[in-house]
Amino acid sequence: MLSSHQDDSLLAALIDYFGQLRADGRLTALNDKYFGHIQSFDYVDTRRFIEAVEQTLPEYRELFRAESNNLDWRLLAAMSYQESHWNPKARSHTGVRGMMMLTLDTARDLGVKSRLDPRQSIQGGARYFQMQLDRIPERIAQPDRTWFALAAYNAGWGHVEDARILTQRQGGNPDLWVDVKQRLPLLRQKKYYKTLKYGYARGDEAAAYVANIRRYYDTLVWLDENQGIAPEQVPNQALEQD
Repeated sequence: MLSSHQDDSLLAALIDYFGQLRADGRLTALNDKYFGHIQSFDYVDTRRFIEAVEQTLPEYRELFRAESNNLDWRLLAAMSYQESHWNPKARSHTGVRGMMMLTLDTARDLGVKSRLDPRQSIQGGARYFQMQLDRIPERIAQPDRTWFALAAYNAGWGHVEDARILTQRQGGNPDLWVDVKQRLPLLRQKKYYKTLKYGYARGDEAAAYVANIRRYYDTLVWLDENQGIAPEQVPNQALEQD
C-alpha cells in the first residue's frame, strides 16, 4: 500500500506500531473481537437460526424486549436460542428447563415459580445474567465483560475465576477474554484443576457457548437492523461478518 518511490520511514513506523500492538496484546484482542467467534463458522447452523428468527422468535420477541431491562434484548434472545432454541418446554439430561434453561435451585433463588412459563423463564434468565455481569471486576471493559458473564452463566463464576487464575499463572492477561478462553478447556485436565479452588469443569463447552451466542447475536443484530428481509434474501456475507 506504500509508494515504492519514497523512503522507508513510514514503513518502519508501521512495523513499529504493529509490533507494539502485538506485544501488549491489543492486536490479539482486536482479532478476537472481530473474528474470534467465527473461526469455526457453521453456515448450516446459522441458516437454521435465521429461519427460527422468522418463524419462532416473533412469538417471544416482545417478551425479550419487556424483560431485558438494561440488557440488549437481542443478546438475551441469542442466549435463549443457544439454551433452548426458543422452546419453552426444553429440558436437558441435567434437569435444567425452559427458555433460559434454569436449574431448579437457581429458579427458586430468583423467585421463578414455573420454569416452563416463557415470561418467568426469560425474566429469571435476564436477572441471573445481570448477576453475573455485576460480579465482573470493574476494570474489565466491554465487550469482554459480556463474554465473561456469558461463560459464568454457563459454567459458574467460580470456574471462570479459576480459568482467570490459570491464565495469570501462565503469563496471560486474566482480564482479556481472548486469553482466558484458551485456558477454559484446561479445566478438564487434572494437573490443572487439582490446583484450583473449584476443580473440574467442562470449560471447553463454556468457550463454545460464548462463541455460539456471539454468532447468533451478531446475526440477530444484522437482521434487526434490516427488518423485513426474509431468510432467502440475506446475502451470504451477512452470515460471515462480525
